[in-house]
Amino acid sequence: MQRKGAASLAGLLALATGLAAAAQQASKRTKSSPLTSRFTRSAKIWKMSARNSARFAVSKVRGIASDQERRAALDEQFAIRTAEDVAKELGEMKGVLMKAGQMISFIFEALPDEAQDALATLQADATPMAPSLAAGVVQGDLGKQPERIFREWSDLPVAAASIGQVHKAVTPDGRTIAVKVQYPGVNEAIESDLDAAEVMYAMFSAMMLKGLDVKALVDELRGRMREELDYKLEARNVEEFGARFAGHPWVRIPKLVPEYSTARLLTTEWVDGMNFEELRKEPAETKRRSGEVLWRFAQRAIHQYGIFNGDPHPGNYKFHHDGSITFLDYGLVKRWSPGEWESLKPTMDAIIVNRDPELLVREMEKSGFLRTGHGLDAGLVYDYVSSPYVPYLTDEFTFTREWIRDTLGTILDVQGPHAAVIEQLNLPPSFVILDRVVWGVSAILGKLEARGPWRGMLLEYTNDGPPATDLGAAEAAWASSHAPN
Repeated sequence: MQRKGAASLAGLLALATGLAAAAQQASKRTKSSPLTSRFTRSAKIWKMSARNSARFAVSKVRGIASDQERRAALDEQFAIRTAEDVAKELGEMKGVLMKAGQMISFIFEALPDEAQDALATLQADATPMAPSLAAGVVQGDLGKQPERIFREWSDLPVAAASIGQVHKAVTPDGRTIAVKVQYPGVNEAIESDLDAAEVMYAMFSAMMLKGLDVKALVDELRGRMREELDYKLEARNVEEFGARFAGHPWVRIPKLVPEYSTARLLTTEWVDGMNFEELRKEPAETKRRSGEVLWRFAQRAIHQYGIFNGDPHPGNYKFHHDGSITFLDYGLVKRWSPGEWESLKPTMDAIIVNRDPELLVREMEKSGFLRTGHGLDAGLVYDYVSSPYVPYLTDEFTFTREWIRDTLGTILDVQGPHAAVIEQLNLPPSFVILDRVVWGVSAILGKLEARGPWRGMLLEYTNDGPPATDLGAAEAAWASSHAPN
């Protein structure tokens, strides 16, 4: 166990080194050390958090006469006050590097809590932009200042992430809505960060996955991130998911408000609900049900619809006491291109359905996971590659944080018994986002300690198996009468 933990730390060190190198590339600072950069970044975030807390407290207790005066006063208390500053901050803290941290955040489960806290800045909420900048985006896209468009507008965002932040508002006809405002200059920052991301993955692959096709992987990330910048595309995704899951017994999709949506503004109905930390305090049955709903939403989208949300982050969900979930974010969405899933599915079937090491190796060669002539032992390959799929190789399984930690320890153990496999393994671009979903959802289920007949549930989607739970039966009844556009 000690050696496996050390291997996990080695993997994280490789990742951290890659992130540090990417940050240096993005900011063109060639002399600062990774260690210094890490502490500088942490101190910067702490100071920003303190400033924002002070700003929020002041805004609560100080009455200001006019909207303009209030906004000007708030501007003085924000760290970011000009579009140039926003672009600079995005290059260092938001954009691709923050998204990359979120996308691999499941790896943190392999570390002790203290180490997770030290790396938490990679997936923390971003510092919000100044109220005047958010108002400027609204005015630029809708033609007027927000207080002239909406009955109510909150200058302080309710959430801030890697590409935009969300404001609560009320329409003239009384509807409460959520308006996601894109950061000015984020597109330029992301283009710069994508070059840095290539450095990061190159460093990571040099130390961990030496067979990794870095350029192909970054090209996949580049495509998804560019799509995420287009809020008009995300609006279409919201509508498509809404149509596909209309009337679903436990999946909720917020309704788009198209009249207030543009290329830089995405507006949906406002949804109340529990956040993830509140859900974790709920009774075990509520957590179990929520975990199954989250898992089934991903599986149906992947296997039945060929379009799925590639960012299973706890902040993207609102949980409800009946176990249903509202799925909020549709920026990072993966669509299978013709033949793409068909090239991957046989590899999954060889593990879960056939349980055949020789077949697995043949399919991995066909799909690009392994080059031909690798000389690896099929049993060793199966033992390594099947480790994340243990929940689907038994009739009943409970996800735990310990299982995530131990499995990641195996995956990242570059000096262990599977070193030869790791040395030659490649991650096809088609698998990048899917792998993020598999691990991201598993990490969430581990925190919920979700138990269920996962194998039988998976076969519902992959092999037309019978419903394995009451939720599966409810969904089957819904699907029999539902015909999405």
